[in-house]
Amino acid sequence: MIEGVTIKELRLIPDERGWLMEMLRDDDPFYERFGQCYVSATYPGVVKGWHFHREQTDHVVCVSGMIKLVMYDGRAESPTRGEVQELFLGELRRLLVRVPRGVHHGWKCVSEETAVVVNIPDRHYDRANPDEERLDPHDNDIPYDWARKDG
Repeated sequence: MIEGVTIKELRLIPDERGWLMEMLRDDDPFYERFGQCYVSATYPGVVKGWHFHREQTDHVVCVSGMIKLVMYDGRAESPTRGEVQELFLGELRRLLVRVPRGVHHGWKCVSEETAVVVNIPDRHYDRANPDEERLDPHDNDIPYDWARKDG
């Protein structure tokens, strides 16, 4: 597992009216601060990645559909430098994943329906000075292939 990545299993609380699922709480041991909350849709087969933040930590939850979240540790000072971590999350595996600053990450929608992802970063997006470094999802130095792995 990549140094600083935290995985929180999420629990659905159902009743006759529907269900509720807590994602991030201010008493979670890894919680630092609130920046903003946003929702993103990813169409089946689409890859959104790679990117990393110098200051921001992300908290990613897939609330509908399924994604393959992939992280790559390119941080020079990290004991897990060079490691790749792959997680499947969404309707079939309810997780919140804390992606620490400096870790490249992205996801691919692996469900037949659109995946809906909520991110709760600890910094708000600054349009004048974005804290985001992007790489092409397929043409880069990260040792990862987004292709489906059959077999």
